Amino acid sequence: MRRQRLLVNGIVQGVGFRPFVVQTADELGLAGHVCNTSGGVVIEIEGPAAGLTEFARRLHQQAPPLAQVVAVDIEEILPAGTAGFGIRPSQNTPGTGTLIPPDVATCTDCLREIRDPQNRRHGYAFTNCTNCGPRWTIIDRIPYDRPHTSLAPFTMCPACQAEYDDVHDRRFHAQPNACAECGPRLWLKGPLGATADQGNPLAQAAEALARHAILAIRGLGGFHLAVRADEPEAVRTLRRRKHRAGKPLAVMVPDLAAARRLAVLSPRAEELLQSPVAPIVLVERRDAVAIAPEVAPGHRQLGLMLPATPLHHLLLDALAEHGITALVMTSGNASEEPICMGNAEAQTRLAAIADAYVLHNREIRRRADDSVLQVAGGRTVILRRARGLAPVPVFLPDTADTPPILAVGTQLKNTVCLLKDGRAFLSPHIGDLGHLSADDFFRETTATLQNVLECRPGILAHDLHPAYTATVWARQQQRLHPELQLVPVQHHHAHLAAVLAEHRLT
Repeated sequence: MRRQRLLVNGIVQGVGFRPFVVQTADELGLAGHVCNTSGGVVIEIEGPAAGLTEFARRLHQQAPPLAQVVAVDIEEILPAGTAGFGIRPSQNTPGTGTLIPPDVATCTDCLREIRDPQNRRHGYAFTNCTNCGPRWTIIDRIPYDRPHTSLAPFTMCPACQAEYDDVHDRRFHAQPNACAECGPRLWLKGPLGATADQGNPLAQAAEALARHAILAIRGLGGFHLAVRADEPEAVRTLRRRKHRAGKPLAVMVPDLAAARRLAVLSPRAEELLQSPVAPIVLVERRDAVAIAPEVAPGHRQLGLMLPATPLHHLLLDALAEHGITALVMTSGNASEEPICMGNAEAQTRLAAIADAYVLHNREIRRRADDSVLQVAGGRTVILRRARGLAPVPVFLPDTADTPPILAVGTQLKNTVCLLKDGRAFLSPHIGDLGHLSADDFFRETTATLQNVLECRPGILAHDLHPAYTATVWARQQQRLHPELQLVPVQHHHAHLAAVLAEHRLT
């Protein structure tokens, strides 16, 4: 008999990894335990040599679909003679070796439940499981456990707790697990502050949209502004109020069939639309479709997306009763400002834009806009890395011995990058700097990356332009911490280096 201690790093928390480990160990007749730590998932496994070898093979080749095993360190230890395999409480350990999972679009199982009148989660906008739902936008810190998330104030009801405790249930240790009895709730706040506490808030929202209202909808990583995509005057009103004169607006449709009616979709584009990222995908628009020209004036392309959350699926279902199959879904902000995150913030900053608000009480820990992708030459091109992609790193093994570096980006379309242990952690899209709220978002993001990853880099890379917000911030940091090394980078060189790194051409 042999016993091994395994430290597994990668995206292995919040993705059903521990249930997979328990079930695999049970199938192979192995003993031991597994637990989450801030340094990764720790497994102690005991049994015959052949069983340990097979366990290691399955760990790499049969992990849950959302898991990403990056490294497994194996240490031989003395056998303990224990029986059975269990899960131990999570531990705080020095360092952060595990990767924080991104937010993931609603899985087919959860979608089936919210549309089943006999299911206890029928119509529940915050349904999720270990295969889908919020991660990055609700987590406070690693290890990823419910007390370290914005779900901590919601005590699970007996039915949810039973799912959470059952190793064979797909909601086993699903940290955001909830239902209408015990979880977050939705409400509609209409004009002049009137709150509709009775009835279905999404049915009421759909009725308002059908009447050409502009709605601010609190989703996963912040607010969207929504309006009918087939009504030119409604779209013009949104543009005028948002101060967005000509840039294209994204369109959300309920399913792939609706997307095919609006655009010419390649097989790869269809895969991206239905992927767990649920991004905006730029595709070629069909002629004579029921989309107002004002959505993307002068453009042959449309930015299409499918619903990413149960809330959006249920809203599109309600809109179908009004014959509406396409909504403009643009970021909930005035032009040049960051996306709104909190209820009070949105009602202040969007007061001159929105006619009504769909609000909820599941707090958002960090902003995340929609990711934007395109298929070019048969390859996927990431135009904006945000929800569903951040903070999954770009792996740069040649930099494994490089000291931690924080690259703070440029003035327009800013994104921050933290290099640690050969992994480049890109922040979600921040946007154009130079506006007070955008600059606050930039500072918030740099602090979040360093805090969650428990990393204080000794090198700051910044743009050469002396007046850029991020450059000024970097120089301020050096005045506060003289030991920091500043590395100025010409931004065209930075563009080229980023493309080389992303496509593994370095």
